[in-house]
Amino acid sequence: MELIRPDTRFDFIGKKKFTVWVSAIAILLSLGSIFFHGGLRYGVDFAGGLLFQIKFSKGVDISEVRTAMEAMGSRDAMVQNFGGENEFLIRVEKGSEDLEGMSRTIQTSLQEWYKDKGLEIRRAELVGPRVGKDLKRKALWATGLSFLAILVYVAVRFRQFSYGLGGIAALVHDIIITFGAISIFDLEFSLPLLAVILTIIGFSINDTIVIFDRVRENIKKMRKENFETIFNVSINETLGRTILTSGTVMMVVLILFFFGGPVIHDFAFTLIVGLISGTYSTVYIASPVVLLWDKYITKRRKRR
Repeated sequence: MELIRPDTRFDFIGKKKFTVWVSAIAILLSLGSIFFHGGLRYGVDFAGGLLFQIKFSKGVDISEVRTAMEAMGSRDAMVQNFGGENEFLIRVEKGSEDLEGMSRTIQTSLQEWYKDKGLEIRRAELVGPRVGKDLKRKALWATGLSFLAILVYVAVRFRQFSYGLGGIAALVHDIIITFGAISIFDLEFSLPLLAVILTIIGFSINDTIVIFDRVRENIKKMRKENFETIFNVSINETLGRTILTSGTVMMVVLILFFFGGPVIHDFAFTLIVGLISGTYSTVYIASPVVLLWDKYITKRRKRR
């Protein structure tokens, strides 16, 4: 199936001056939101504490649940609607207390408080402060090492540092935009969203390598053409593959977002943002970085 005609020549690279401003504004909004909110809102996985998912068979207002938690001494507990009707999520951030004992106390108190409301405790999780810090550290290491491995792999594969730098620039762009979306929409950053970040890294760099591979092939075929023309032709030639790959994945993620339920809602939304950013950055971040390196670094070295 041929989605894009072989002679298609959209001027993607010619729009780089405009897209630079689009990316700059998006990055500033993302960083501004993260700074304004004092960082990301970490879930129990990273912050440590207790999490309960409860459901009532009879009608209960969210204000009643908050009142009950305050009466139990958990005034800082966060209560929010979750899933269907009369279903709630309760988070209690605690760093140093006996979490197991506190968890049992809260569950027992809730059962007694709502014994005539048909309370069902569907989930109870607890994470100690040391475990949370350890998970944060491992998350940073996982992301950092993946960046380093990608930089080395791409630079060695294409025998030019600029290609690795372009790929990493695109990934940094994608992660900042994704974190910005998490912050702007006040999503809870947890292990599932960390998995989304690592997925986006893999998806974005794969798309970038496909274009870079075509550029490497076209350099031999189009020796008389300038570098920008070669990149434009290469992006157009891989456009059909990009649309098929990104479009297919996007359809699945949109189905999860609209029909997957609240449990994976944040996961699917973050993945949607990452997929859009990853496809965009391959064309408008990775490629221009390689072109700028060639213009200001490689050519100057050749003149000396």
